[in-house]
Amino acid sequence: MARKAKNAEKKSVAVIGLGRFGEAVALRLVALGHEVIGIDGNADIVQKLADDLPHVVQADSTEAEALRALGVNEVDYAVVAIGASLEGSVLSVLALQELGVKDIWAKASTPQHGLILTRLGVTKVVYPEADMGHALAEQLCGV
Repeated sequence: MARKAKNAEKKSVAVIGLGRFGEAVALRLVALGHEVIGIDGNADIVQKLADDLPHVVQADSTEAEALRALGVNEVDYAVVAIGASLEGSVLSVLALQELGVKDIWAKASTPQHGLILTRLGVTKVVYPEADMGHALAEQLCGV
């Protein structure tokens, strides 16, 4: 059974891009009791997650109006978990900013991708593979 964070306020989060990383983020947020809308352009991915995510839709995350129609302009946080498409990642961030979403976390696949996201004003840039590799190395060495 998943633990809920003590004294944690329920948040609403849009997770854009439901590959391995985005799926893991979205499922964990749901397990922690947060309201999540999962968005992906791939119908097969959306269908696969339909039983696990209460709100999962196929949409073009690069279009602000499509995101507005889904209520993404009302979320507390957005996670852009698109790593394979630099263009999709950047345009999704721009669409979220156009909607006024203030707290945007984004996955970067390369240092250059991360630099672009940083310059766009993303709240937090994450490098899942590198971050997990560092954490594992530190665990192995007792750091």
